[in-house]
Amino acid sequence: MDLSYIFSSALACEKTFPKFGFKKQSDGFICKKNLRPPCEDFYVLLKINSSLESLTAEVFDSETDEKYALFDMPRANGAFLAKIREQVLELVKEFRKSCFKTSSPKEKYLEFLKEKFNAEPDFPWQDSPDYSVYRCPGGKWFALIMKIKFRQLSLSSAAEEEVWVVNLKADPEKIKDLVNKKSVFPAWHMNKKHWITVLLTAATDFESLCNLTRQSYELVAGKKFL
Repeated sequence: MDLSYIFSSALACEKTFPKFGFKKQSDGFICKKNLRPPCEDFYVLLKINSSLESLTAEVFDSETDEKYALFDMPRANGAFLAKIREQVLELVKEFRKSCFKTSSPKEKYLEFLKEKFNAEPDFPWQDSPDYSVYRCPGGKWFALIMKIKFRQLSLSSAAEEEVWVVNLKADPEKIKDLVNKKSVFPAWHMNKKHWITVLLTAATDFESLCNLTRQSYELVAGKKFL
């Protein structure tokens, strides 16, 4: 199971990995955790690559060390398999809580929008009351803040967890270089040739987020922001 979205949801503190049980290897880190009842006959191996961009989980039979293949089949289901998946996801959340900086920049970002652009949000969609739009004086929006699921950014089919993001306009010639698929993604639900989606998580550099927002404002307003 690919759980790499965790590196987009928060900022990893590598030096704390050993306290969770990870052991350093030449190609990254590995951690073995036994599962709890009713899954006590299985264990999970968590693997992180050396660049701290990938986290995978594999489940094995404790007696035979045989891989539990159903765990790697997204469409497989069943009550017991659901219990295993639930425990693995709980372990990943515990790992993030113990070894990542999880503070969200969302509130700080909202203050930035208000102070720098004198912009107040409006909420144009009744069926999506959490979605807020920030507009230039002419009425066109330069920032759209919303809550979506990580899987909607193609991070992982298992990533049902929600995340705050902002859609910003960007120079079409620069989008390819801006998108890193860790904190900046092709725009969700908007024209990918002109917009990007930026995560509002600790994994996103705040200064870069502010710069991208200024650029979005300038592109939409058609003039330099002073």
